Amino acid sequence: MMHATYACVGLPSARKLSLRGSGGAHAQLRIARVVLNATNSSSDLQTDSTAAASTSLIPETLEEMESDTEFQQTAARLQRLGQAAMTREEKQKRQRSLDKIGVPSFGAMVKERGGILMKRQEAAILQLNIGLYCNQACTHCHVESSPKRFEMMDRPTAEQCVRLMQDGTGSVTTVDITGGAPELNSQFKYLVESARGLGLEVIDRCNLTVLLEPGQETLAQFLADNQVHVVASMPCYSPTNVDQQRGHGVFDRSIKGLQALNAVGYGQPGTGLQLDLVYNPNGIFLAPPQSKLEGVYKEELQQHFGIVFNSLFCLNNMPIKRYVDYLQRRNKLEEYMQMLVEGFNVAAADGVMCRNTVNVGWDGRVFDCDFNQQLDMGMRKPGNTSEKDMTVFDVGSLEELTGRSIAVDNHCFGCTAGSGSSCQGAVA
Repeated sequence: MMHATYACVGLPSARKLSLRGSGGAHAQLRIARVVLNATNSSSDLQTDSTAAASTSLIPETLEEMESDTEFQQTAARLQRLGQAAMTREEKQKRQRSLDKIGVPSFGAMVKERGGILMKRQEAAILQLNIGLYCNQACTHCHVESSPKRFEMMDRPTAEQCVRLMQDGTGSVTTVDITGGAPELNSQFKYLVESARGLGLEVIDRCNLTVLLEPGQETLAQFLADNQVHVVASMPCYSPTNVDQQRGHGVFDRSIKGLQALNAVGYGQPGTGLQLDLVYNPNGIFLAPPQSKLEGVYKEELQQHFGIVFNSLFCLNNMPIKRYVDYLQRRNKLEEYMQMLVEGFNVAAADGVMCRNTVNVGWDGRVFDCDFNQQLDMGMRKPGNTSEKDMTVFDVGSLEELTGRSIAVDNHCFGCTAGSGSSCQGAVA
């Protein structure tokens, strides 16, 4: 198995993007401005001294995407084959890699190692992926977000999600809002305020640079006022490695975003404002134990930038979407899948997030997890012989989902290797 030293490790070659989408940079930029304008409430555009109004990252992201050959190749294949065919092809590639090393299915592996059956428990977390629009286009992104993605949750779907929160208050404790950059969706503040009004914890999965987007000047204060738990992407404390994975200039903007959060109390003792960071390996290896890397992060960010935070989550890169493209082009997919299998941890399998999390897509479809969502592995009503997935409008109460079998496949090895991975960090 390949191991990483407990530091940020760079990609072996220049940053490469892939996006299953198309369209010219200038046309996309015009649409992006419309989306940004739609999400901004012009009534509260006060400016924080740290997250002052700045130019948008979106034009630079679009230019990088348009000049990237791997992105162009993927976009051309998407146009030729279609999304469903590319998803099937991706699954077949993972399976061929596992077949070569003689590995059974994920479900068989769990059973063979004495793990708990993959059944849904009572829902504790309602995770909402409210849109794929983002001001960044990261190399590891499992949802393939970018400024070219305009899929967004609408108000009726958001309102039905709130009704499920109300019905699920006996078991649901947390509403986990993700994207894309969820803050750029017009339903974000409505969902935050509704969930907090029900006494639920709210998690915002924040890319940090969104705090510096035009029109988001009061975002940090909004999050603080509503005591939102911020889980922020920060794959390294090194500018070079962050920019390789997330785009040119992202590190500097991320630092400013963290400073803006610190300025309103996040990560500071006694405020109750939780700020956690997320590390993803910047190369072909598994995430190290959180306890080993967290201290290094805290020392580096405090010493060089005066930044404080609460905890570090270390997550493996999932072998789907952009990361599979990255591995396949370097003939490393089989090596990575073998690494995941060799690192299989039955304790991690017993603690995977899909057991007590209900995931909802921007279009209202219901899934066991955000990874299944991206692979179109939706939940279906018992006895449903059609290919139609359940939506939030088909669910009267989250209790109805308890006891259902969890949909698993070969990508699930990504959550069970080493200390395991979940949206809440290590699970074993």
